[in-house]
Amino acid sequence: MYKTIIRPLLFCFDPERIHHFVFRSIKLMNCIPGIAAITRVLYKVNDKRLKRTVFGLEFENPVGLAAGFDKEAKLYNELANFGFGFIEIGTLTPVGQTGNPKPRLFRLPEDSALINRMGFNNEGVEAAVERLKKRKTKVLIGGNIGKNKVTPNEQAKDDYYKAFHALYEYVDYFVVNVSSPNTPNLRALQDKEPLTELLKMLKNEMAVMPDHKPILLKIAPDLTNEQLDDIIDIVADVKIEGIIATNTTIDRSMLKTERLKVDAIGAGGLSGKPVRARSTEVIAYLHQKSKGAFPIVGVGGIYTADDAIEKLKAGASLVQVYSGFIYEGPSMIKKICKGILKAGI
Repeated sequence: MYKTIIRPLLFCFDPERIHHFVFRSIKLMNCIPGIAAITRVLYKVNDKRLKRTVFGLEFENPVGLAAGFDKEAKLYNELANFGFGFIEIGTLTPVGQTGNPKPRLFRLPEDSALINRMGFNNEGVEAAVERLKKRKTKVLIGGNIGKNKVTPNEQAKDDYYKAFHALYEYVDYFVVNVSSPNTPNLRALQDKEPLTELLKMLKNEMAVMPDHKPILLKIAPDLTNEQLDDIIDIVADVKIEGIIATNTTIDRSMLKTERLKVDAIGAGGLSGKPVRARSTEVIAYLHQKSKGAFPIVGVGGIYTADDAIEKLKAGASLVQVYSGFIYEGPSMIKKICKGILKAGI
């Protein structure tokens, strides 16, 4: 029903506007008594074999929602009812910012893909904290943090420091985002020296906190093998808990969509099916080269159980979805979980 009726209707409208419409609709529906329980019955798979202990945390299942979908923590309680094992909010910045000019979110249906250049649009970390104080779900929540657009890279550590401390009490793990292509010069922070300094600062801060919470690094799929080797060295040096591989790509070479249409869209990060193969390559490289030294969360082009299993076999401990959730609908989480059970992974 979703792919034959609901999705074609939703795809008639501007992607960003329909995203907010769907959020409001889900919020309103969940005000009706019993809807949350019905949603859980329809979409959640309860099976102890799906549980995973990773980074010292116990996940109900290995399928999570990637950052960017509920970036401002407005719908995480309701989204948890669709059967996710964990939900990542953000990317959040210390100060609210409007992001890049609209339009900034585009569909490529022929490729089952999205292009976005949102630019970390959010109301600021403190606004998200106020919503997280109303947390009802037991599903694990990750906090994805970044720097404000106007903050120069030389002062980026200050932004991550502020976001870290603001979120500390309200999330179960942290993700350091230095890999979005939509904030000018942000990816320069993936270079070995600045990245090591940034992660060491956060690890030092965590060391004096009353409870330890994992710190993960989200990396781009566009890194070379030499840069991936640097990432492996950094993880070993700083001892962060793991890697999320991967963010969106700036590569357009694999697209089926007409070149003129893609060029007209312009800059932005590409997500969806075209990223699947490269994301899996990065996961496999990191896992094999590091000899499984750290856990990896696999994300990029997951639409089916087979896609998720591919990531897990490549070396991922957990997976996340984003574009697939939009294209496949809420039943995909249940299908993936059932596929993982059938495969015995």
